[in-house]
Amino acid sequence: MIDAYEDPGTPDRRGGWRYLWWLVRCQPGRSAAGALLASVWMVLLAATPYLMSRAIDDGLAPGNTAALAGWTGALFAVGAFNAWLSIMRHRTMTRVRMDANFRTVKVVVGHVVRLGAALPRRIGAGEVVTIGVGDVQTISQCLTVVGPGVGAVVVYAVVAGLLLSISGPLAAVVLMGVPLTAVLVGPLMRRLQGAEGEYRERQGVLTARIGDLAGGLRVLNGLGGKGLFAEAFRRDSQRLRAQGYRVGAVASWLQALGAGLPTLFLAVVTWPAARLAAEGRITIGELVSVYGYVAVLVTPVAFFVETGYQLSRGVVAARRVVRLLRVEPEEDTNTRDAPAEPSVLHDPDSGVRVPPGRLTALVCARPADAAAVVDRLGRYEPSEATWGGVPLDEIGLSAVRERILVADNEADLFAGLLRDLVSGHRERDPAEVARAFRTAVAEDIVRGLPDGLDSPVTAQGRSLSGGQRQRVRLVRALLADPEVLLAVEPTSALDAHTEAAVAERLRRARAGRTTLVTTTSPLVLDHADTVHYLVDGKVAATGGHRELLDAEPGYRALVARDTEEAMAPDADKAPGTGPLTAKGAAR
Repeated sequence: MIDAYEDPGTPDRRGGWRYLWWLVRCQPGRSAAGALLASVWMVLLAATPYLMSRAIDDGLAPGNTAALAGWTGALFAVGAFNAWLSIMRHRTMTRVRMDANFRTVKVVVGHVVRLGAALPRRIGAGEVVTIGVGDVQTISQCLTVVGPGVGAVVVYAVVAGLLLSISGPLAAVVLMGVPLTAVLVGPLMRRLQGAEGEYRERQGVLTARIGDLAGGLRVLNGLGGKGLFAEAFRRDSQRLRAQGYRVGAVASWLQALGAGLPTLFLAVVTWPAARLAAEGRITIGELVSVYGYVAVLVTPVAFFVETGYQLSRGVVAARRVVRLLRVEPEEDTNTRDAPAEPSVLHDPDSGVRVPPGRLTALVCARPADAAAVVDRLGRYEPSEATWGGVPLDEIGLSAVRERILVADNEADLFAGLLRDLVSGHRERDPAEVARAFRTAVAEDIVRGLPDGLDSPVTAQGRSLSGGQRQRVRLVRALLADPEVLLAVEPTSALDAHTEAAVAERLRRARAGRTTLVTTTSPLVLDHADTVHYLVDGKVAATGGHRELLDAEPGYRALVARDTEEAMAPDADKAPGTGPLTAKGAAR
């Protein structure tokens, strides 16, 4: 199987079928071995009725004990060898499936890493989750066609040849079985592909909605929108359930045909064979062998149906993977230099200007509007934003990423030691790390962990509280020490005392550096040099926090809600807990 550090190769992104074929071609030896083992195993299954017929006609019927013992011994030897072949076939096909599974995971993860921060802006979270949870497994499972699928075709041809040596009409009945099966099952396969594809799409939408609900519950409660969102979720989940019933209905027909068609096939072939034996046109041993041959064909016919079912689901899943792989990361084709000195960031769409060396705040009733401004200033969205008068989209992307950092309050936290989590790929001076933790008022996190900075943290910081996760993210951003820091809701999950301390220390730590924060907290706004008040995504007023309190009723009403929350004694609130106001807004 593919090694953890092995290059998975370049996937074929031209379509679902081509992607599945690429997975087969990536392991040609193992795929060929699986097909060979499955073919020999099924052919030897068909050899059993032949050996039984010889034992009856050559030994049992004439009373030849030696011949009977010989054919019985051969039957035992073939059965034992075939049991070993079955084990090897299953082991080989398990490796084929696992290789396809791991290879797809590596391809998807590698592509997601290349997309980086652009991923959530171009692919829905529900889409990625659905691929990781279900589609990868479905793709690997459909590769069953490589082994039993090929073996079914081979044994079908072999049995047809054996029957032809006994009776031409019987062979004709057998040969007509597969086309008839295709006629019955084919339309259901196409219907299953359509139903399965729509089901996966709805599943991705609902998964994304669950993520939105988990991340924005406090905001929804504060704005009175929880009921509307819950109703939308209820409608979507009911549609998904209805679509699931449609998928299940088609799948149940396929599975019923997979069980029923082979039995019907057995009856159809056995009836004329019995008539031929009664008329004396074939021997009793040949009748037994015909029944055995057809009984053996129950397995390949069932595999035909199962293979079609798995392929129908697999190609739907592969198309989703291919669609993700076709999303290309932004190419850095721009060559204009970034400003040599700290310069003004300007977003014409909103009117926001971020002067260099100062702490600027964005206040907006709709967090998404403020987040959109940050995306444009951080060059995560095409825009007319400028940096020192130079269009941001024309500056080399590497220079933008090196000097401008967007610190999202929901940015991923990877599993590992706390020290590595905040330091990134570079070694940090212990004094520098200590200063960052103090600025973020996060010393208690280090003290509370058993091994301090060397304590492990689970993926997404699930072993930490909401406020602790937020402060860890702030520590990471401070240690990066960017020239321009664009922080989205950096204190929304903190209690009032901690928030006030973070705001004061952040201002001191970033003195002389360009910093932009989106917030509606008066404790943070009171430390800002400039506050932009946005209405419908446009700057409605600019000034100091206290000036806007006096001059802008809308600003005062928005901030006053957070003033009430700031008076609450809740400590280190996790998202979704505490007073239900707009303060916890985050994208």
